[in-house]
Amino acid sequence: MHHILICDDEQDIVNALKIYLSSPDLVLHEANNGQQALEVLEKNDIQLVLLDIMMPVLDGISAMVRIRQHSNVPIILLTAKSEDTDKILGLNTGADDYITKPFNPVEVLARVRSQLRRYTQLGGRTEPAAPEPDVFQLGGVCLDDRAKAVTLDGEPVSLTPTEFEILKLLISNPGRVYAPDDIYRQVWKKEPFDIDNTVAVHIRHLREKVEITPSEPRHLKVVWGRGYKME
Repeated sequence: MHHILICDDEQDIVNALKIYLSSPDLVLHEANNGQQALEVLEKNDIQLVLLDIMMPVLDGISAMVRIRQHSNVPIILLTAKSEDTDKILGLNTGADDYITKPFNPVEVLARVRSQLRRYTQLGGRTEPAAPEPDVFQLGGVCLDDRAKAVTLDGEPVSLTPTEFEILKLLISNPGRVYAPDDIYRQVWKKEPFDIDNTVAVHIRHLREKVEITPSEPRHLKVVWGRGYKME
């Protein structure tokens, strides 16, 4: 669902735009001056603004300047044919596009869809990131990051904090090979220097705890000459 704000001091224009943009995937909000538009933007997650230039209380250009102080939401100006100077000012101030009155319904919808697509798909607006998982499972090994607990085939395994972080790094990226230097940087948070043996010792201890037969590991494996991985 995309939330669109229509702001114009002429209610007939607002009503006409609401008809043009009537669609199941569009939620339409309205305002009659720039100040009202700012209030709507504060209370709602607006993805596009249709903004008239000439309005009482707070005009469109002034409202846009204030919007641009904290938001990159697309703004399409609603202009009259005689407002060429205002169009140029608006584009230089932060508008993304403009539509000239009287409106062509097809043009209105096309310009709105274009700006929404650019904003949501091409990087203008970032969608909320998916939360990081708390539990990682690989074969019989299960790591619960929130509880800081590890089990092997359902039985608890006691790891040191360093061993836990190494296992978390590898089990959360199954199949990826990590060189000893990479593991050291990410777990110890330091630049590596002659650390191959340090990492190897921790890997050996970790393998003894999470592998049923450490000499024939099922999951925690060495990739000779390259590093370590979980698979």
